[in-house]
Amino acid sequence: MADVVEDVKTAKIQSGVLKDVLSVVKIGIVNSNLITTFTGLWLALYFTGEGFLSNLHIVFFALVGSALVIAGSCALNNFIDRDIDHLMERTKSRPTVSGSMEPKRVLWFGILLVAVGTLSLLMTTVTAAVVGLIGVVTYVFLYTMWSKRSNTFNTVIGSVSGAVPPVIGWTAVDDTFHIVPIILFLLMFLWQPPHFLALAMKRCEEYRAAGIPMLPVVHGFAVTKRQIVIWIVALLPLPFYLFSLGVPFLVIATLLNVGWLALGLAGFKMKDDMKWAKWMFIYSLNYLTILFVTMVIVTID
Repeated sequence: MADVVEDVKTAKIQSGVLKDVLSVVKIGIVNSNLITTFTGLWLALYFTGEGFLSNLHIVFFALVGSALVIAGSCALNNFIDRDIDHLMERTKSRPTVSGSMEPKRVLWFGILLVAVGTLSLLMTTVTAAVVGLIGVVTYVFLYTMWSKRSNTFNTVIGSVSGAVPPVIGWTAVDDTFHIVPIILFLLMFLWQPPHFLALAMKRCEEYRAAGIPMLPVVHGFAVTKRQIVIWIVALLPLPFYLFSLGVPFLVIATLLNVGWLALGLAGFKMKDDMKWAKWMFIYSLNYLTILFVTMVIVTID
């Protein structure tokens, strides 16, 4: 009986540790970024005429490397933001706030993940590893340590790191110049401000309490709504640069853009800003998933 009780306790401890680790690395962000990384890699194989099965080693090192680099960056973000995370509802239960993980361990864990992830990317191409490190530097230093706490351009600066994953995927296969990874980068870069500004509207008072100068906190909802629409408008022409993916993709991508723009414009008439921000946030998540999965589907031979 004592052995059974001990086994149960051990299982609970292990479950708690795993939960903390997944929280520290922000597993949701890692998973969503792996979709865009894989799409970049898949399209590179498609456009270069390389086979998927014959390049499984590249697929493995690219995806594992990307996942570890992103996870490590998120862990470092948790370490740095531990002094303000307790002020926000969505971050106050993070292990670095609750004390279930020591800050120094999180710091070294993050550094280790970035290092191992970079080595994994080096098994593909040097360019992929460099692009990954650019993402790390942008997210950890330029966004988390500087712009997030100092100015309303923090979302734009952070968007650079979020736009890197599909480029990592592409350059892991082909590190020569090509228009496709540039468009993938721009798609991700332009997608993020309306996505995160909608979230910032939903969490406006939390950001205000934490002293984070998000756009809706500093300039209000009216300005934020206009900015969101401008960023969405900037997305409209990008799918046409990927005309080589075929008419079905262009139709789906354009419908997604027009639908998002229509919902964005509706915000100027809606009285419930929080409801609108929630709809915009949910739409943005579905937009990204559908868009990048469609790229893969239309290129399956």
